[in-house]
Amino acid sequence: MFAQAIEDILQDQCTPAVVRAIEAGGSPLKLWQALQGAGFLELIAPEAAGGAGLALAELFPILSSFGRYTVPVPVAQTIVARALLGPSCAMPAGMITLAAALRREAGGAIVCPLTPYGQVADFVLARDGDALLLLPAAAAQREASGVHGSLAATLRWPDDESAVTHVPGAGPLLPVFAAALHAALLSGAMTRVFEMTLQHCNDRVQFGKTLGKFQAVQHQLSVMAEHVAAASMAAEAAFYTDAAAPSLLAAAMAKSRTSEAAVLVASIAHALHGAIGVAEEYDLQLLTRRLHEWRIAHGSEAHWNVLIGNSVLAADVSIVDFVRSV
Repeated sequence: MFAQAIEDILQDQCTPAVVRAIEAGGSPLKLWQALQGAGFLELIAPEAAGGAGLALAELFPILSSFGRYTVPVPVAQTIVARALLGPSCAMPAGMITLAAALRREAGGAIVCPLTPYGQVADFVLARDGDALLLLPAAAAQREASGVHGSLAATLRWPDDESAVTHVPGAGPLLPVFAAALHAALLSGAMTRVFEMTLQHCNDRVQFGKTLGKFQAVQHQLSVMAEHVAAASMAAEAAFYTDAAAPSLLAAAMAKSRTSEAAVLVASIAHALHGAIGVAEEYDLQLLTRRLHEWRIAHGSEAHWNVLIGNSVLAADVSIVDFVRSV
């Protein structure tokens, strides 16, 4: 029910034209108000706290839809952030994004580098050891990443913590949720990229027959389909739990597998589309640019493979048994 309701809103309110306008510096307020007004920000918050109490397995298709539609506001991050903050914190009204990292400079300034949606977010939730910091983006100096169409930014707060909210205890959950969340976004975006590529190969005619009739093209499509399916399974598995949060290892495997597949899926899609794939007016580049950006957000496969590899070595069991245990 929730997934279908959100799908209907996204079809109407998050069109490619809207995404392009926000990327170009337009206001995201109308899209954000449509999503906020529908009451979806408390999906995984407990019912006792006024939330929907949705199980994580039911959250996955919703997050995946945000990836399919390349939603240019941090609605997925806000859903997770509001659950992490819980009833112990006065809930802010506005868009909350999740910082990939936090560092304190010698003079006391706080810096969150290359924060997803840092250009448009109202607040940034960052891990500071075992605690969380809720930082008002309006008080920060924002520096754009410089990448075309990217909404990521580096945010810097001066030595003034008067507006910073400290939430103890939930710090270690942020990178876990962030990894699983981006795996779901990647899954949705990759699925849409595959659908567009398959449609293009069935429609485009060369040398008297459609591209999809050529054996070499069929081979590339099958490789693409394999990676999309495997990545989506890994992403969904991270949410297949009765717990309130994904496990660290499951989230690591999900982010690793989806990040690895993202590069391959994007490259095959552009190879099969040819020149039209990189055209500004064609929607493929809206998706593949995000595949590359979300791949490195909160750690690429290289980052998470270290954790997975150490866990495999420590487990001292076969790979098959290790995967089954996760």
